[in-house]
Amino acid sequence: MTTATPVISNTLFPVNVTAKSQEQSLYQSSGAIVAAIVVGVIIIFTAVLLILKTYNRRMRVKRELEPKPTKPALPPALGPNSSSLCQPPTVTFIPVDIHMQPR
Repeated sequence: MTTATPVISNTLFPVNVTAKSQEQSLYQSSGAIVAAIVVGVIIIFTAVLLILKTYNRRMRVKRELEPKPTKPALPPALGPNSSSLCQPPTVTFIPVDIHMQPR
């Protein structure tokens, strides 16, 4: 008795390999694109951070070096009857407890 070996078609195997390699290349290229975007965003954030840090340092130095305006020792008198120690009027707010009558 002789047994016949089944014939296996090899036509599907190369097509499947090419499809997988194209699929893998698409995944790899999309991963590379995502990685490039992430690296670009990190570089942009770093540049903005450095620019803001430099600007903040310059403004702080500018504020420290510019001359500060001197305040007058005494405020000007308001009239002939005003005292030498003139104080601004103050308003005091005293909260009032509100009691509701039960119905």
